[in-house]
Amino acid sequence: MTFRQARYDEPPIWELSRPAELTTGAVPEIPGIPQRFRRARAVEWPELSELEVVRHYTRLSQMNFGIDTNAYPLGSCTMKYNPKVSEQLARRDGAAALHPYQPVETVQGALEILWRLENALGKITGLPEISLQPAAGAHGEYAALLMIRAYFRDRGELEKRTEVLLPDTAHGTNPASAQMAGFTTREIPSVNGCVDLAALRAALSEKTAAFMLTNPNTAGLFESEITELAEAVHGAGAMLYYDGANLNAILGVTNPGRMGFDVAHLNLHKTFATPHGGGGPGAGVLAATETLGPYLPVPRVVKRGRSYRLDYERPHSIGKIKTGYGNFGLDLRAYVFLLAHGEEGLRHISRRSVLNANYLAKKLGKFLPRPFRELVKHEFLLSGAPLKAKGVRTLDLAKRLLDEGYHAPTIYFPSLVDEALMIEFPETESRRELDGFAAAFERAVTDTPENLHAAPTATSVRRVDEVLAARELRLSRKDLAPLSKSS
Repeated sequence: MTFRQARYDEPPIWELSRPAELTTGAVPEIPGIPQRFRRARAVEWPELSELEVVRHYTRLSQMNFGIDTNAYPLGSCTMKYNPKVSEQLARRDGAAALHPYQPVETVQGALEILWRLENALGKITGLPEISLQPAAGAHGEYAALLMIRAYFRDRGELEKRTEVLLPDTAHGTNPASAQMAGFTTREIPSVNGCVDLAALRAALSEKTAAFMLTNPNTAGLFESEITELAEAVHGAGAMLYYDGANLNAILGVTNPGRMGFDVAHLNLHKTFATPHGGGGPGAGVLAATETLGPYLPVPRVVKRGRSYRLDYERPHSIGKIKTGYGNFGLDLRAYVFLLAHGEEGLRHISRRSVLNANYLAKKLGKFLPRPFRELVKHEFLLSGAPLKAKGVRTLDLAKRLLDEGYHAPTIYFPSLVDEALMIEFPETESRRELDGFAAAFERAVTDTPENLHAAPTATSVRRVDEVLAARELRLSRKDLAPLSKSS
């Protein structure tokens, strides 16, 4: 059945109250506040009944798209369901009301949770030294490269170790993080979706500081020559960095440490079911070998006897990179997720993720070509190139899927596939949901060019001119219309 989202023309709440009903009042006199910091006039509060306010925000919530309502087939993002038991525990006063600078003797339970989570993540990654401090994945990337930089500085090699190598399948944050850390970058080409080992060997030199790699990569393929890749990188005296965005595919089966990586960042929201997106708190865990462990950010959580404390006495550390220590609410959610699944449960996550991807790839491969290998890991690529003959682009197909009730897949990434669609349905999605998406995909890809160009038609906001919208951000209802291609 084709999904049809209710359409609303919901104005901002201040527009619901007529000017005559705006409550203003006088500007309060507060002694000691300089005049230049005082308001010229009072805040205009909209005057509405409780029922009007409730209906306004309820309508807004119905216009939102969320993982609790529909599926996100975004590739390389692992938009999985967030268990409500984790949410409930993280919202309890004992966790939510903690202050990051409370005396350590008053937060022993929280420190124990962090310590236990670090130990669990050390076993999962095969990298024993863990920091929960980074605020997000890109923050963890940047910190990892600062650690590599500090390591070569201590060895007296920093002046010559100036280059970071990346595959052409790399996430966009990888080169950005490397540049911010003071390195130049160089791209290594792929062969059949995986790193060209010969090209990597030719590029490695005494200038190489690190090679950044995701495994499985963004084509959904496991780098089967990973052992040879690691040997080549280490043979050149460089470090091997693991982008943990796709860890969801290998939990309990293999790990970065076993593959030969020296340092990794993990995304708790991608692999361990903490909230994803929306600009809220994140968690970009760092994991490192004993060689790079001394360079992890301070403080570190340590256990002395039966008590826990934050250790700042780390002379080789890159220093403090965030206020407080990580985002405890997200760390707690991830810890609950790990306890609920256990070791065998984590293996099941990976097996189910791989099964979902291959099942759906087989179905969708009937409509669009699939590049590279037949078997994939947790995500897969399609090419929308054949649609060009009908004057249809991947963007049109993605917009049409919105009318079917699904978030659009990742499009035009990675760039080595023409008109790419990257699709991932994690282990939390059922076979019924996969079949529903496959049916919706068939309806969309076989629709007329006219309908594809007009999509979406059943969402609360129609298609906008993306270029104009990016250049001229408009948030008011009255200013939105000129950006739309159709009304």
